[in-house]
Amino acid sequence: MRDFIRFTFTVVGLLFAAGIAAAAAPPNTLTPQEISAGWVLLFDGETHFGWQPRGEAQWQVRDGVISASAGGAGMLSTTTEFADFLLKAEVWVDEQANSGIFLRCPTSGDITAHNAYEVNVYDAHPMWPTGSINNVAKAKGKVKSVGKWTAFEMRAEGDRLQVMVDGITTVDVRDAQHQRGTIALQYNGKGTVRFRNIKLQPLGLESIFNGKDLTGWKVVGGRSVYSVTPEGFLNVKNGPGDLQTERTWGDFVLQLDVIANGTHLNSGVFFRGEAGRFWSGYESQIRNQWQGEDRTKPVDFGTGGIYGRQPARKVVANDREWFTKTIVAHGNHFAVWVNGYQVSDFTDTRPPSDNARQGFRAKPGVLSLQGHDPTTDLSFRNIRVKEMPGLQTKRNNPGG
Repeated sequence: MRDFIRFTFTVVGLLFAAGIAAAAAPPNTLTPQEISAGWVLLFDGETHFGWQPRGEAQWQVRDGVISASAGGAGMLSTTTEFADFLLKAEVWVDEQANSGIFLRCPTSGDITAHNAYEVNVYDAHPMWPTGSINNVAKAKGKVKSVGKWTAFEMRAEGDRLQVMVDGITTVDVRDAQHQRGTIALQYNGKGTVRFRNIKLQPLGLESIFNGKDLTGWKVVGGRSVYSVTPEGFLNVKNGPGDLQTERTWGDFVLQLDVIANGTHLNSGVFFRGEAGRFWSGYESQIRNQWQGEDRTKPVDFGTGGIYGRQPARKVVANDREWFTKTIVAHGNHFAVWVNGYQVSDFTDTRPPSDNARQGFRAKPGVLSLQGHDPTTDLSFRNIRVKEMPGLQTKRNNPGG
């Protein structure tokens, strides 16, 4: 009997462990809960998409890891800026490597601990050991990062900066030097450094749809019918049509949930549009259709593509299923994630124009939801947005 009980507990324990393993998300992916909470992957586990090197370091992607071990010192920076966010990343370094994760970096040129926030990854540093923010705050306590995967969690919200290393808070400080910028990974030219599971959650977004009526929105022409369903969704049927916000945004982060209640329906989210003008501004396409069995060949730019400018590199969303879209716009750069996977990364190099269909529009504009044609039947929910703070007129001297 005692052996039977022991056997039973062993089987239950193995099943429980298997269940935990099955529930754990694979590297460089997001759980459904993370997607609904607005997390996006900065690294897809396979490519450098959304990143650009600065300096001489040679970066490679292999086996779900970004690494550098040769080529001199340098940075790998996102092409997209962020302001307020929660950032997670796992880092592996050897004893020689001096590395770091840089926050709110300039969009071009050199990145240093003087023009961005450097979260240091170097256990042996005499002044700023691992978990410190160089030149801002020394890590509290001692953490180790050499020879293992170390989990970093960094929160930047307004002037408050927090760092956790393997669950231990190392920094909690206020500093207002840098308000927004890119995320960058550092290789200092020695040893080996590796990164994986790099994900970000934008913070501070505010709802612009109350789930009850169309307060704050305005119908601009067309035949579409915009309504609020009993479930609290914003629904659009028929078309063409255009529903615009009364407010305007310039540089922003926008997140919303979308469902196409039909097959291969066509719609879009417009931004930096002209108030009162039908279908103006840049359009982030909604169309869950691809050629054959290949999702990397979108039809009509595909969901998340910048319509008329850049097709989505992959159609992630499916018809009749809710998906989350994230749009980040700053200056002439626009990036879109669908279910946390980055599908577009576009820089508008056209001459300036008030009309984004004719040239680069820098001025703030309305957001709008498109009704495309008589087959249109889409719903939207959790529509939330945050304007980015203005760029500082002068950053600290990079060479200081």
